[in-house]
Amino acid sequence: MAKTDGVAPTETAPKRASPARVAAFRTGLSAEIRAAAYLMAKGYRIMAKRFRTPYGEIDIVARRRSLLVFVEVKARASLDDAAYAVTPRQQQRIIDAAQAWLMAHPEHADFDLRFDVMLIAPRHLPRHLSAAFDAST
Repeated sequence: MAKTDGVAPTETAPKRASPARVAAFRTGLSAEIRAAAYLMAKGYRIMAKRFRTPYGEIDIVARRRSLLVFVEVKARASLDDAAYAVTPRQQQRIIDAAQAWLMAHPEHADFDLRFDVMLIAPRHLPRHLSAAFDAST
């Protein structure tokens, strides 16, 4: 097979992320920073950010005393839109990812667990929904 410019004819150049995808990534990152700052102001210690597992990603793992909180951060144009973005399927992925986090950190196995959601929207303070869902659903 003949090569031209060091690239085989069947190979393609790596794809670049679309501007919309880059903007969404930056918005999400900014929202997670705001959410973490808000949690720290409320007395939580951030244990992990953007913890990736084969099941999905946990945006923030936070701790306060013997409570371990898995936080999903949602940024949308409105707080209502952000709240509706946390679907039952996504909740299950977060629960599965939390189990993976606990397996990787067995020293926290005896902590109380909670699943929270942090809603972020322009011109609003973050809204922290404690115990937004639980693992029994």
